[in-house]
Amino acid sequence: MPLFDFNKTLSQSTDALKSLSALNPLTIHKKGTRAKAIFALSLVCILWGTTWLASKQGVKYIPDALQMAAIRQMLGGICYVGFFLYKRIPLPKGKEWIPIIVLSFLNFMISNGLSTLALQYKISAGLGAIIGAIFPLWLVVIGLFVSKGKMPVMAIVGLLLGFGGVCVIFYDHLNEFFDPQFRWGILLSVIATWTWAIATLYTKKQAVRFNPYFGLGLQMVISGIVLYSFSAATGKAVALTAIPWQSWTAIAYLVIFGSLIAFVCYLYALQNLPTEQASIYAYINPIVAVVLGSMIFDEKLTIYLAIGGLITLLGVFLVNKAYKITNTEQPETEGV
Repeated sequence: MPLFDFNKTLSQSTDALKSLSALNPLTIHKKGTRAKAIFALSLVCILWGTTWLASKQGVKYIPDALQMAAIRQMLGGICYVGFFLYKRIPLPKGKEWIPIIVLSFLNFMISNGLSTLALQYKISAGLGAIIGAIFPLWLVVIGLFVSKGKMPVMAIVGLLLGFGGVCVIFYDHLNEFFDPQFRWGILLSVIATWTWAIATLYTKKQAVRFNPYFGLGLQMVISGIVLYSFSAATGKAVALTAIPWQSWTAIAYLVIFGSLIAFVCYLYALQNLPTEQASIYAYINPIVAVVLGSMIFDEKLTIYLAIGGLITLLGVFLVNKAYKITNTEQPETEGV
C-alpha cells in the first residue's frame, strides 16, 4: 500500500500546475495549438541550453560556485514550494521524506552542485553541457551489470557511439589534461552525470512514494540549505552583500528563466506534444551551449568538438530510442 494517496495528490498537483500555467502567456485556459507547444519547446531548448552559460558567467565572480548553486536552488525551490503550499498541497509525512532527501542529495547537492563547481575549473560551458548530456550512457553501463533482460542492440551501439564521440572531443584537449584544474573540472562533471544516472534509476523505483512536482521544490530547498551551510563551514562563502552584481544577474537568470519559465514551458510542451518530441530538448541544449559559448565567451569551437559532440548526441539518442522501443514491446525486460 502506498505511503500516501499518490493519485489524489498527483491530481491536486496537476490542477495546481494548470493554475500555474495561467502565468504563461503561451497558454492555457483553452487547449493550446501544436504551434504554441512547439514554440514552448523551442524556448526550453534555448533557455536550458543558456543555463550553462549563465552558470559559467556567475562562477567567474564568486569565490565558491557551491554558494551560487545553493542560492539558485533555494530561490527556485522556495518559488515551487510556496506555490504548492498556497494551493494547500500537504507536506510529505514520515517515510515519504526519504526519497525526497535521497534525490535532493543525488540530483542537486551532487549533480547540480558539482556540475556548477566544475565550471570554475577551466572547462567551457559547451564542454560541460556535452558531458552533462551523456548520463543516459551510464544507465546502459549500469544495465550491463544489473539488468536481467537482454540488452537491446541499439543501446549497445548507442553506448559505443556515445563514448566514441567523447573520445573525439577529448582528442582536441589532450594537452589540457596536463593541467590539474582541467582534469579536476572534467572529473567533477563526470561524477555529476553518474549521480544523475543513479538518481534516475532511484526515481523510477520510488515514483509512487512522493509527489514529483512538489518534491522537486522540496529537494531544491533542502539542497540549497545544505550546500550553503557547507560553503559557510569551509569558509568559502562570502556575505550576500559582497556577491558582485554579475553573479546576482546570473542567479536571477537561472531562477527566472532556467527554473521557472522553462519549467512551465516544458510542462506545456509535454502536455501537447508526444513525449518523444518533447524530449528533443536534451539533444539541442548542448548545441545551444556550444554555439553561444563560442559567440559570447569566445570558447573554442573546433571541428573535433563539433563532430564529437554530434556523435555523442547520436549515441544518446539511440540509447533513449532503444529503451523506448523495449519498454513498449517488452515491458517485462525494461533493461535498466
